[in-house]
Amino acid sequence: MKKAKKPRAFWKELPILIGIALVLALLIKTFLVQAFSIPSDSMQDTLQRGDRVLVDKLTPWFGSKPQRGEVVVFHDPGGWLNETPTPEPNPVQKVLSFIGLMPSAEEKDLIKRVIAVGGDTVECHGTGPVKVNGKALKEDSYIFPGVTPCGDRAFGPIKVPKGRIWVMGDHRDDSLDSRYHQNLKGNGTVSEDEVVGRAFTIAWPVNRWSTLPVPETFDQPGINKAMAAAPAALGLAGAVPIVLWRRRRLTGARNPG
Repeated sequence: MKKAKKPRAFWKELPILIGIALVLALLIKTFLVQAFSIPSDSMQDTLQRGDRVLVDKLTPWFGSKPQRGEVVVFHDPGGWLNETPTPEPNPVQKVLSFIGLMPSAEEKDLIKRVIAVGGDTVECHGTGPVKVNGKALKEDSYIFPGVTPCGDRAFGPIKVPKGRIWVMGDHRDDSLDSRYHQNLKGNGTVSEDEVVGRAFTIAWPVNRWSTLPVPETFDQPGINKAMAAAPAALGLAGAVPIVLWRRRRLTGARNPG
């Protein structure tokens, strides 16, 4: 009779378990969810300096595009963070950030709210409100108390190019967002390709836990007017050749020879 194999000692299996855990963590960070730290006050009161948010990196892989009202993390489009020093992380921070257990201190990323998407016209004058496609946004539920929707920088009307977004911080007086980078490439807009993903929840500290839903004002009737008109216009463009072709056939049938 063969003797039953003795189970491997736990300390021998521990490196394998750690290796599997690290691989899984790396896959989750790369394709599913990643933690990011809030470095400034530009998104107050929605987000506070030091908050940790979780960012959905999965849906963009399936073609999901940034939508109005979402809070998104995006890479520096170029020149937005030139004056912001990047802290040097220690070796432990580098390892933890590499596997996604800690936000990276080296990556130059920003977090703002999407106000307008490609095809939209956005503007803000005087004390506001911000208007998207002619519809005034009711922003009381998320902008910092006491500030005006335009902050100290009126803008527009600006037509957002296809494939790009217009972003603003919720603390309009303390956010160097799209309003302040109109002299750079993209005229203040951000390419959708630069977007890492949507921040969907505050994960830390525990007493700050909450989700980050899209405010109701972005669902108001008429705000999608420009985009809703596109299918109708395409339908009309496709119908015209068919009608002309049909008329030619009828005319030809009535006038033989």
